[in-house]
Amino acid sequence: MAMLILILLGLFAISVPIALALGMASLPYLIERGIPLIAVPQVVFESLDSFTLMALPLYVLAGRLMQFGGIAERLVDLAKALLSWVRGGLAAAVVLTSMLFATISGSSAATAAAVGSMLIPEMEKQKYPRPFSAATTAASGELGVIIPPSVAMIIYGVTTGVSITEMFIAGFLPGLMIGLSLIATVILMSMVMGYGERQPFQHGPYLRRVGTAAARASLSLFLPVIILGGIFGGIFTATEAAVVAVVYAIFLSVVVYREISLRDMPRIFASAAVTSAVVMIIVAFAAMFGFALHLMRAPQMIGGLLSTLTDNPLIFLLLVNVFLIGVGMFMETFAAIIILGPILAPIAASYGIHPVHFGMIMIVNLAVGMVTPPVGVNLFIACGIAKISMEQLMRPLAVFLAVLIGNLMLITYVPGISLALLR
Repeated sequence: MAMLILILLGLFAISVPIALALGMASLPYLIERGIPLIAVPQVVFESLDSFTLMALPLYVLAGRLMQFGGIAERLVDLAKALLSWVRGGLAAAVVLTSMLFATISGSSAATAAAVGSMLIPEMEKQKYPRPFSAATTAASGELGVIIPPSVAMIIYGVTTGVSITEMFIAGFLPGLMIGLSLIATVILMSMVMGYGERQPFQHGPYLRRVGTAAARASLSLFLPVIILGGIFGGIFTATEAAVVAVVYAIFLSVVVYREISLRDMPRIFASAAVTSAVVMIIVAFAAMFGFALHLMRAPQMIGGLLSTLTDNPLIFLLLVNVFLIGVGMFMETFAAIIILGPILAPIAASYGIHPVHFGMIMIVNLAVGMVTPPVGVNLFIACGIAKISMEQLMRPLAVFLAVLIGNLMLITYVPGISLALLR
């Protein structure tokens, strides 16, 4: 197993794409074991032959339609209207908009890109420093994989057999807690550092602004109600909900808001297809890597190693968190879930840890990896929009990372945060 991991890390080091690295690292071991190479395409295609996994490209498409169809813009306006009166209100609106966008997009990168492209320039006009604006966008973007519906939850459920509906339910309170803590953080930082401008609070004008923005966004806000209400009400599955989301987003964007014409649809569909294809290729070749690890009995070996280190579930969770934070710094989130989920989930179960709770620990932990250098996807997106270097981002980002890790510890050691709504 050590040789397999070393080959994989070596391929990462020379910048081989993640999907190819996962496939290439597996081949030598499969050949050595005498596994016919015909097994490779069988494993790859079997991993994609999943009704549940069909939800992934559909949620990606719904997010794209939201971004270009005026839905996201209306959610931004509502968040700004609600919070513009407080110092740091626009930064808090970035977090609130990310929370709203996450209820449809299911993607951290899509959330950071959509919200950042609209609000980072606006924050600059209101005299927020660019590094602070970019750090706020990157950190709040991680909510895209924590607040349901989440593509990461879908992948975790597919690879470990955990109910995706239960994962969605479990994501509500952790997502709300992280979002509110980030809002409190940006407001406090803005007050201390004097960032941003604020409008004087006047009861009548404030209510009119909020009422106007809420009316414009009412149909947009109905989209997450349809998706999540339908899933939790047992009306349709997570995959069927994704279809409903796409149909409703097209209806709003093309018929109601008229922000997208029929001529724009091929471009938007193509963009969603490319993004989905990248993720699907990683899923497919990560399944091949997982097949090799299964033949090596990697879960049993790692479980045996951990049992010699500790029989205390609290210490086990601490070790897992330290390990996953390290993994998240260097490995793409979906690949990490596909490779490590089937290995670590059974071990966690042997320690008496609820599988849904452990799934939330994994997802939140790896979501933090999206905002940690050197491979944090959200950091590259935010730096690109703000036109700053990664080094300029580090000082304000450190505060957000401390808040995120504090939330991770609470989610890890207070299972009720994840499981309360399941009871």
